[in-house]
Amino acid sequence: MNMNNQVYSARPWLGFPTSKSLGSFGDANCMEQLLVHCANAIETNDATLAQQILWVLNNIAPPDGDSNQRLTCGFLRAIIARAANSGTCKLLTAMANVHTNLAMNNHKFSIIELASFVDLTPWHRFGFTAANAAILEAVEGYSVVHIVDLSSTHCMQIPTLIDAIATRFEVAPLVKLTVAGPTEDFPPMLDLSYEELGTKLVNFSRCRNVVMEFRVIPSSASDGFSSLIEQLRMQHLISAENGEALVINSHMMLHYIPDETLPVVQTANSPQISIETCSSNSFLRSMFLEALRSLDPTIMILVDEDADFTSNNLVHRLRSAYNYLWIPFDTVDTFLPRGSKQRQWYEADICWKIENVIAHEGPQRVERLEPKSKWVQRMRNASFRGISFSEEAITEVKSMLDEHAAGWGLKREEEDVVLTWKGHNVVFATAWLPI
Repeated sequence: MNMNNQVYSARPWLGFPTSKSLGSFGDANCMEQLLVHCANAIETNDATLAQQILWVLNNIAPPDGDSNQRLTCGFLRAIIARAANSGTCKLLTAMANVHTNLAMNNHKFSIIELASFVDLTPWHRFGFTAANAAILEAVEGYSVVHIVDLSSTHCMQIPTLIDAIATRFEVAPLVKLTVAGPTEDFPPMLDLSYEELGTKLVNFSRCRNVVMEFRVIPSSASDGFSSLIEQLRMQHLISAENGEALVINSHMMLHYIPDETLPVVQTANSPQISIETCSSNSFLRSMFLEALRSLDPTIMILVDEDADFTSNNLVHRLRSAYNYLWIPFDTVDTFLPRGSKQRQWYEADICWKIENVIAHEGPQRVERLEPKSKWVQRMRNASFRGISFSEEAITEVKSMLDEHAAGWGLKREEEDVVLTWKGHNVVFATAWLPI
């Protein structure tokens, strides 16, 4: 199908295609091509073509349609937001004629709501289950376990880990939990402070006969969590002398650290990441991993989404995002009814990601996912070696997946495990030891 011919053929009419002619645009491949052409038109300031394609997309991709239509509607919103961000008056006039609801209000979850929300799908539970199993094996025999939790889900993994510690060990270790309280707001968002969250976790642990100490360190991904690293360095010698287990648990957080496609502005008040120590080929992600390695952790867990959103080329990024983010839209039909509040929250979070990937550039574009292969190479370069998940861990993950729709699967790739949906990679989980 030649999309250029189909789109441009509308121009001689001095109008738009009729509704009868829209049927051929209805499949996902054609909608993706229309989005690509629209993005190109906006980038080249072709307001007339952009307006025509937007009209077509607005008619074939309603926000309450099937999964592909809702996905495309999310990208349509993002493209319009990008045009608005460009500040081009001519384009903004064209956009005003497209009746698309641009409102995306991200819900602030209560603890109970967020716990139920992450349990809806294996998207997060997969990483929680694999990580907890590996952590339990690594810390056996230690009387003190220091967990540094870098999580996008506000410690939702921790209660299940505390439960497992209480059940598995005859004498539970003292658990020190350090949380990197992000200074940015990324969905899902919580309606209480980290101090309040810490109090709830400490009280929960006490009910399970596990003593917990909680500490939050406000820290930003934009500078490679430099304040967190500085605090951990100050503790490191004392912790090492006391024989504590140090666990670094990263769950879908490290991709918010700027990558090589974003020029890094170094600051003098970031001692671990300063101009003096930063060579031309040193970047924040790699430097952060090297800093973690210098702490000699007992184990490090790295869980993230297996996609690549790092390209500086808008079309490449759009294609990559479109061919990954269809998955959450496809899966939601298996567990949430249309019109439910949870479904609105779920899809609003996805649309936030789409808008960030498409509508923003520079430091504002924080959704910079990298595929598993790139993270594996980064970890190896930072002097970590991968370790396999045990058969017990694999069994637990499979058991968890049995609670969800049949399309979810588990794939093993060397030492790593990967969550799949209908055979497509979704989330990877890796476990690492310092060399």
